Amino acid sequence: MKYDFDQVHERRGTSSLKWDALESRYGDKDLLPLWVADMDFKPPAEVVESVVKRAQHGIYGYPAMPGDYFAAAADWITKHHLWQIKPEWIVHTPGVVIALNVIIQRFSAPGDGVIIQEPVYYPFMSSVTNNERKILNNQLLFDGKKYRVDFDDFEKKAAAPEAKLFLFCSPHNPSSRVWTADELNRMADICLRHNLLIVSDEIHSDLIFPGFRHTPIASISPQIAERTITCYAPSKTFNLPGLESSFVVISSDELRAAMKKQITANALGANIFGPLAHTTAYRHGEDWLAQVMKYIEANYLFTKTFFENELPSVKVIEPEGTYLLWLDFRSYNLSASALRQKLRKEARCALNEGDMFGSGGEGFARLNIACPRSILALGLARIKEAFA
Repeated sequence: MKYDFDQVHERRGTSSLKWDALESRYGDKDLLPLWVADMDFKPPAEVVESVVKRAQHGIYGYPAMPGDYFAAAADWITKHHLWQIKPEWIVHTPGVVIALNVIIQRFSAPGDGVIIQEPVYYPFMSSVTNNERKILNNQLLFDGKKYRVDFDDFEKKAAAPEAKLFLFCSPHNPSSRVWTADELNRMADICLRHNLLIVSDEIHSDLIFPGFRHTPIASISPQIAERTITCYAPSKTFNLPGLESSFVVISSDELRAAMKKQITANALGANIFGPLAHTTAYRHGEDWLAQVMKYIEANYLFTKTFFENELPSVKVIEPEGTYLLWLDFRSYNLSASALRQKLRKEARCALNEGDMFGSGGEGFARLNIACPRSILALGLARIKEAFA
């Protein structure tokens, strides 16, 4: 089936966080939303059909997992990421951020240290602080083009007596780095030597640009897998976040049992539609994903060319994965507050301003390019008008 990603779908009035929460989030309902990681594309037709068919049944009792749920996820990861996992290693969770909080609660105690790598997806910080743990920031190094790990500092943070967990973002959000095998091996080795539990958020792992390859950190060796909890979801891959279906992969029987116990303690479950959409997407969404990634790559090239020709003071950090572009506005020497006001009040666009991703994010903004090109072009024109 050929998909038309240029088609604009009206999303206002659908209880969309991206479109209908602008006034509460940004103070202005008339901004152009290019922020939260939510595509403006319909998911694979088979997913829509399966959900509609189930909804038409008309009875919405307590759900059980579809019979193919665990095997579908295991088969997808084995095929696309070359990591041979077993269906019984998979535990359902109603969202990756929820999973992060559950893991922190179960495998650390108040006051313990959790390593993160700022600038990073902002729920990493809140998941740590809301659970009364201590952030140990292994600040990523930026050379003007690419972010890299400060391994000396990582070793120091890992050796800290209070360090218990490493929250790892792979591929990295917001910088769009796809970590190399060497980087993964070095981080994993440090974690093993200091007995840290690796918690790897790999929700963007299916969204990889040509020339790069995502490697699950747990796939490096059985020893690393035994000390790793890997978080996945079809929500970014197939645009299903509102259905709240995600899962963790845990090869360790002991860790998996502890995770299930904490999920039960928190009374977390599933809805009828999420696991069904999850299973259908993994079984029937491969062609859709190939098409949408070609469109997203073309949107990136469109954006890159636009800034090079029309607003060269804004630097686009070359993405290796995800559909989120990290834009460098630092040449304007604006404070975080001034950049926020300029994007919102003058450009009339809602982006994720960089300071919300922690230290090192000041002067940047994150742009979501998973939208029809006409919407993207309008947003870029508005940014040009404001900054030119």
